[in-house]
Order: sequence, then C-alpha cells, then structure tokens
Amino acid sequence: MKTKSIAVLGTGAIGSSIGADLTHAGFDVTLIDQWPAHVRAMKDNGLHVQFKDSQFQVPVKALQLCDMAAANLMFDIVFLAAKSNDTRWLAEFIKPYLKPDGVIVGTQNGMNDDAIASIIGRERVIGCVVELQAELFTPGQVQRNTTRKGSWFTVGELDGSYTPRAKEIAAILGKVGRCDVTGNIYGAKWTKLIANTMTMGPFSLLGLRNFEAAALPGMFDLSVKLGRESMAVGAALGYRMEPIFGLRADEFAGSSDENLVTTMKTLLSHVGGGRTAPIHDHLKGRTSEIGFISGLVARKGRELGIATPVNDAVTAIDGQINRGEIAMDAANYALLQAQAFASAA
Repeated sequence: MKTKSIAVLGTGAIGSSIGADLTHAGFDVTLIDQWPAHVRAMKDNGLHVQFKDSQFQVPVKALQLCDMAAANLMFDIVFLAAKSNDTRWLAEFIKPYLKPDGVIVGTQNGMNDDAIASIIGRERVIGCVVELQAELFTPGQVQRNTTRKGSWFTVGELDGSYTPRAKEIAAILGKVGRCDVTGNIYGAKWTKLIANTMTMGPFSLLGLRNFEAAALPGMFDLSVKLGRESMAVGAALGYRMEPIFGLRADEFAGSSDENLVTTMKTLLSHVGGGRTAPIHDHLKGRTSEIGFISGLVARKGRELGIATPVNDAVTAIDGQINRGEIAMDAANYALLQAQAFASAA
C-alpha cells in the first residue's frame, strides 16, 4: 500500500500531540504552524512529549506557513488542529496542497465541518470528535495530560455512511488514542459541544484547573442548566445525542439529564487535572474559541426562539475577557451566576 502523506495543520498542544504520535508510529507526517519559535524548536530538536509517568522525544518534519509555497508538497490527509477561529482561512490556505482525492479531518472543538466543506467540498471532509487534553507553553515541549489509553476520537463521514477511508482515518488516529467510527458524526460532535458548554464554558472564565472549578458550590447545577440549553438547541437542529468518550450504549440509556451528567462526568474524569483550552488562550492573550462553543448555542438559540440564558452569560463574560475589560479570575463565578440567573428570571 502506498504511504499516505499526512499534514497536521496547527500544532498547538493537540496538533503537536497528534503529530508526535503519528511520526513516532512511522507515518509520513509534516507539521505546519504559524508560531516561528515553535517551528524552529521542532526543526532543531523535534517534539518532546511529557506524560504523567513517561516521556519521549521524536524528530519531526516542521514547516512555517510561509515555507509551504516552496515545499512542493501535496497531502492525502490533513488533520486540521487549529482553533475554531482559524478554521476558514486555514482551509483556504491548505486547499492547494490537498490532493484531488485528499481529505481534511477537523480535529477541533466546535461544529466546523460545514465551514470546511464550503471551501474544499463535502466529499473531501471527514468529521472528528476529539478528547485529548494537553498543554503547550514552551516551544517544542508538550505536556500531555491524557495518556494514549485515556485519549479518544471518533470519526465519521458527513453523510453518515461507513467507508474504507473513514476506517483508515480511525486506524491512523488509533496510534494517538482510541478511535471509533460513527454514522452520526454531527450528533457525536454536538454531544461533545454539549459537554464543552457544561465544562469548558464556565471553567474558562475562572482560570482554575478543571477539578477546582467543578468543586465550586453550585457549579454542578449550573453545568446541568448549560447542558439542558445546549441539548434543546441541538434537538431543534435535528442532532441526536451519541454515546462518546468510549461510553457504551447501555451506559447512555437513561433520562436526558442522566445522559448529560454521564457525559460531563466522563469528560472530567479524563481531564480533571488540566486546564481547559480557552484558559490557555486567555493566558496567551488570544481570543478564545468560546464563541464557537457556548456562543454557537446562544446564536442558534436566538435563531430558533429557544432561551439560552446561561450560555448567553458565559459568552458575554468571555467577550469581556477577550476585550480586556475584565481579567480571567475565579471572581467571575459570582458574575456568571448573577448574569445567568438575572437573565433567566
């Protein structure tokens, strides 16, 4: 079988974790990023990945975006691991370097597959849900907080069909973590989005580690309210919740609230010691992607006439942090509660 040429586009913590594991497994992988210091560190020293109880260093092929025009590369598979904010322009950027039968796999949070498809065509997109928690603050140095056994993906064709290429993508990602194939990728992605609105949304405003934020008085009830809103909007959009994070169907057969709680608790059991991704953005002075998580629920809720007061509050406070009007701080929990319940009154 001909060796597939793979690109990882966007090599933050998730992209670097994927790129390091696939390179280590022997795949032909090129890592592409816009952070010069990180690309230089990867070129000079490879990637160093630190797990809780082990570590490894692997030489990698790394390019800056500006290197691509002269690199004469074409890719069979592109794992797009950038923030949701950067989806559209990076899809346009990589389009000339994608083979005619090549595919883009959006290893991202949010619901970005239709945006990618509008640029490269629906037949060239594979949907993906990701559960892998990692941090990257020093160029070339990844702190991976979920082991390969504790990392999880699911992939699927946008039309719900089961295809050899979806199985091939699953086998490749199986070198990074467990990977399933689904015929309900939109439902799986919205289920992950629900879990993210319940955890990533409120936690990202506070700057706390996940287990610290989850333990705050009243946070559990607030998270359930967020999940109910997100589930209602998803149902109105026609999405069916899907057992994810490796859950079995029989573990996901309870009431709606029970399934929300199961999903949230399973996510937290994977990433309890880490800090959610938008916290990294705020620490680095970047706009977070909460607008594509809680903000998406709020926008679709308004379009559908479904009230989403708690997601509205999360989105509003995140916007204040992005604009520099307030700092990310645990004190924002009181602000979130006040805004959420004032809106709901």
